[in-house]
Amino acid sequence: MLSVFVPANNTLKMVEPAPGEPLPQEAVWIDLINPQQPEDKLVEKLVGIEIPTREEMQEIEISSRLYVERGARYMTATLMCAADSDAPRTTPVTFILSGHRLVTVRYDNPRPFALIEHKLARNCSPGINGEMVLMELLDAVIDRCADILERAGAEIDSVSRAIFEPEQTRNGQAKQYSSILISIGRKGDLTSKVRESLVSIGRLVTFVAAEIEGVKWSKDMREQLKTMQRDVVSLTDHASYLSNKTTFVLDAMLGVVNLEQNNIIKLFSVMAVVLMPPTLIASIYGMNFKFMPELDWHLGYPLAIALMGLAGVLPYVFFRWKKWL
Repeated sequence: MLSVFVPANNTLKMVEPAPGEPLPQEAVWIDLINPQQPEDKLVEKLVGIEIPTREEMQEIEISSRLYVERGARYMTATLMCAADSDAPRTTPVTFILSGHRLVTVRYDNPRPFALIEHKLARNCSPGINGEMVLMELLDAVIDRCADILERAGAEIDSVSRAIFEPEQTRNGQAKQYSSILISIGRKGDLTSKVRESLVSIGRLVTFVAAEIEGVKWSKDMREQLKTMQRDVVSLTDHASYLSNKTTFVLDAMLGVVNLEQNNIIKLFSVMAVVLMPPTLIASIYGMNFKFMPELDWHLGYPLAIALMGLAGVLPYVFFRWKKWL
């Protein structure tokens, strides 16, 4: 899919070129989603650049993600997708700046793209160009990462309260440890993905800041770029904090599970000790020896029952006195 955006009355209007027609020269943003070879050729003809393949975008080396070729700046970052679902994922997105035009290549639909598309369709700065669109996209991506981290932090706090809630609020119901562990695992996975995205965005912003030293960017854009760098650093630190907190919550959850298991094992051990003396008495009088005087007693049976009950109650009272139960 090929989307072309051109300025029109302080807005950025999307134009869908007809098949076989060249792209408009006034285009400032060209968005390629799952591009096909004919679409790549159209963009390459207009901008004079080479569109990277999906395999090239997935390279993790810095030299393959951030480089300059034929005067164009190629920048690939890892962005979050479906962060609000149970299966968040990351996707590589390439930003190409060439001749004040921005070309974006992606194979998924990160939310910031739709937000910026709608925002610029309502209003945009006069004389908008590719650099301005790039700044808007990066700002939206960073804001999106901040929103995800805020939500993840609140959910981790909720899980923490569920683990450490006071005993009297449980009302005797067993806690759903499996669901809590699954929730912790999802939060840890989400946090690690956001941190991965922030690291790649931080490298991209640093690359842009280094490349604009000889470029005539406005003072406001330079200040905005510095603000982005500070935001990315602070968000990366916060993501690391949440990752450590998730590890702590996981360790606490496993500790609670071990305590519950130990309590169950202790209960079985105590019950075995309590039932051992009555079992011994019953075993003695269950033997088939011919000469056992107690077998001829008229009160032998009730006495044996009473003796077994007393032998079971005394260990139980002793354990309660020692506060082992």
